[in-house]
Amino acid sequence: MNFLELTKKRYSARSYTSDVIEQEKLDYILECARFAPSAVNYQPWHFIVVKSDENRAKLNECYPRQWFATAPLYIVICTDIDVAWERQSDSKSHADIDAAIAIEHICLAAAEQGIGSCWVCNFDLEIFKSNFSLLPSQYPVAIVTMGYVEKSPDGTSKRKELSEIVSTI
Repeated sequence: MNFLELTKKRYSARSYTSDVIEQEKLDYILECARFAPSAVNYQPWHFIVVKSDENRAKLNECYPRQWFATAPLYIVICTDIDVAWERQSDSKSHADIDAAIAIEHICLAAAEQGIGSCWVCNFDLEIFKSNFSLLPSQYPVAIVTMGYVEKSPDGTSKRKELSEIVSTI
């Protein structure tokens, strides 16, 4: 499969079986994330793999949606603002950017392994903070649901044409 085929294979899955993801596949996905590029190679991320029923329930409090609760595994991608590179001219932190690149590596690696994923940012940060401990300089960027897909969507999601998103100057 070439890269374009892989990117077309990846989509936001919202229906999972209860089948457990094999540890070797999870390790592969995390290894792909570990090699994601980051500004000045600072690698400000931390990945929290949530598998236990107790911690899955705590995570579901942060985003109480039925489909979200069906995922057998979650990866919470956190970033550390004390580690992330900042652009000198305007002090813009690249923490979120670096985390986003790692998140997409996770989603693409999962798709390659036949595992569905969905990148979720719309969760309750205050509930997350009360349920999980992070360093003061860390914060969660996204929760990625993962699992074997129960029902695949029909067709591909609509995408804008290149002419709508590309300018040549």
